Amino acid sequence: VYGYLEMPSNRSASTIYQFHNCRILKDGKLQREDLWIRDGKILNPEKLFFDEKGYADVRIDCKNLLIAPGYIDVQINGGFGVDFSSDVDNVEQGLSKVAKGLLAYGCTSFCPTIVTSPPEIYKQILPRIKLRDGSSEGAGVLGIHIEGPFISKDKKGAHPERYLRKLHQGWADVMSTYGTLDNVRLFTIAPELERSCDIISQLAKRDIKVSVGHSSANLSQAEAAVKAGATCITHLFNAMGPFHHRDPGIVGLLTSHKIPPGVTLFYGMIADGIHTDPAALRIAYRAHPQGIVLVTDAITAMGLPTGSYKVGQQEFEVTPEGRAYVLGTKTLIGSIVTMDKCVRHFLEATNCSVEEALEAGTLHPAQMLGIAAQKGTLDYNSDADFILLDDELNVQATYIAGELVWDVVTGSHDKRVVHRKSIS
Repeated sequence: VYGYLEMPSNRSASTIYQFHNCRILKDGKLQREDLWIRDGKILNPEKLFFDEKGYADVRIDCKNLLIAPGYIDVQINGGFGVDFSSDVDNVEQGLSKVAKGLLAYGCTSFCPTIVTSPPEIYKQILPRIKLRDGSSEGAGVLGIHIEGPFISKDKKGAHPERYLRKLHQGWADVMSTYGTLDNVRLFTIAPELERSCDIISQLAKRDIKVSVGHSSANLSQAEAAVKAGATCITHLFNAMGPFHHRDPGIVGLLTSHKIPPGVTLFYGMIADGIHTDPAALRIAYRAHPQGIVLVTDAITAMGLPTGSYKVGQQEFEVTPEGRAYVLGTKTLIGSIVTMDKCVRHFLEATNCSVEEALEAGTLHPAQMLGIAAQKGTLDYNSDADFILLDDELNVQATYIAGELVWDVVTGSHDKRVVHRKSIS
């Protein structure tokens, strides 16, 4: 697909990689520019040339491929036979299996999502999900996304009703449910619940991003949640009240004039062609293009064939058409889509630019989580987590911290394998 050429050594102690003959996504545009890497970071070549008098140790011919930041999935329940919310005996192994599997789809970072469960399950699972950097062993774990049990009974979707909870005691209910909020990055809550705004405020003070969802909230309740510190919407359109012209509900946040100054509202969209009609996807995107965050909401059957499985406390089946339903019903339980497919479907459904489609799966989730200084861009000094794509946005190679961790020819790389070839 592409080739390596070793250059004569230079004065830098660390190996410097130059990716050339490529188009890189930078400042919202695909630009004909080389990408330089050193010590796992994007390197400013001007500093290298003029301050250090250095040059590349290894030049990599990208054969005119695109280079984009690695995809970031902020809502993923499992995959490859693993369910983060129920595999209490194999939490660490399950996490590693999914992290490794995601590399083939260009996903370099993710938020494992824990759905509505009884307190004893949270208390067994949450302490064992640790933040970790990506590597050849798999995509990085950015933190936990908690989705439930403080959600609406009427908009529970596939969440088991018997485990839903209310906030009778406020913060005490939160802590008695989860035991710990260490390593929690994102928290979904229904804003119409009593005391929810107080909980949102307390979560925001702890630097946990709050998302409204699985909710029947009207627009004023949703706006109150944003005023209290919520900055996201969980899978827009799914598991929420329908848009109505006199009370648009949570959907109305996309064009609300009551969003506090300086706050960007982000909203997740499951762009699998099943959860959301392409017309709804277009409406949301055109109303608020800066806020769209593509998510998979993928479940244990991602990467598995048709059959019956379990997510959290709920059994489900995957149909030959690629739909995942609660067993014996027509209630969608999640998707089996991957991030690369979400980006391609979003591009096709909205007719947006390639750059906008890529940023919906890279820059926007990083901004939503408050980590855009490190992830989601190819800016100088950011983490060198990136992917090589063909013009149809099929993933050809995945890099984490500048290391090749997967490519379409050989698959996963357990350690860096540098193929040194002469390049004409």
